[in-house]
Amino acid sequence: MTARTPKSLEPGQVNAQEAARALRRIKDYLAAHPGADDIRVTGELTGDGALVLPRDVVTMLAYMLTQLAEGRGVTAMPNHAELTTRQAADILNVSRPYLIGLIDAGEIPCRLVGRHRRILFEDLMAYKERSDAASRKAADDLVALSEELDLY
Repeated sequence: MTARTPKSLEPGQVNAQEAARALRRIKDYLAAHPGADDIRVTGELTGDGALVLPRDVVTMLAYMLTQLAEGRGVTAMPNHAELTTRQAADILNVSRPYLIGLIDAGEIPCRLVGRHRRILFEDLMAYKERSDAASRKAADDLVALSEELDLY
């Protein structure tokens, strides 16, 4: 497995008004066809065959268009992509040395390519989900303790 460059659209690379217009059309179609598993996209010219897309793909496209319409960039990355420690640290919004500490502690698995660590995107997201769940639980525990002590 080699490191793959994610496909990105930088902020402003796509016209926000065009993205918003496409998003409205997609949302209208999805609302009008709530039970459809496949979405048929027809061409502007007669004779073009319809492009059939799975509903989940269209929903993901709508999410991407939402971000682009708000002037944000979007990156699509396959779950099996391998990341460098710098890329993984950027995704978690932590320093590279902190990420390496997580790897050394066994929190995030990696493989070595020579002396360089490579982290699977799906492993990084699994760690993020565990970390976010632990943070939510800690916050809930603090609220419960505050209520118990009549501080809230």
